[in-house]
Amino acid sequence: MAAIAFAAGMSSPAAAGTRPGAYDGNWNVTFTTRAGNCSSTNSAPFNVSGTQVSSAGGGKVTGGVTPNGAVSVHISVGMSAASGTGRLAGSSGTGRWSGVISGDRCSGTWQASRT
Repeated sequence: MAAIAFAAGMSSPAAAGTRPGAYDGNWNVTFTTRAGNCSSTNSAPFNVSGTQVSSAGGGKVTGGVTPNGAVSVHISVGMSAASGTGRLAGSSGTGRWSGVISGDRCSGTWQASRT
């Protein structure tokens, strides 16, 4: 399973024009490998509550999301872990990830949708 960490700068809700908790809910994230010898596609569920991102099943997930949708997450499953950057907008999101999956260094893109 791929792991990701998304990162970006913080901004105030008024400046971003988005209310706190606008991204609350369960999200399904699909990771696509672009470089390295890892599975071509993996997916994982996440939960967003306020500014916190956590696991919605499978693996250890830590991270956060800013009011403007910039998200920062780290996922680890067994000996695999990865990190990346991305942004949520409405009920979807995109970004990049990189990490070591089952001993192989890999990287790619991710897409998310709120379920």
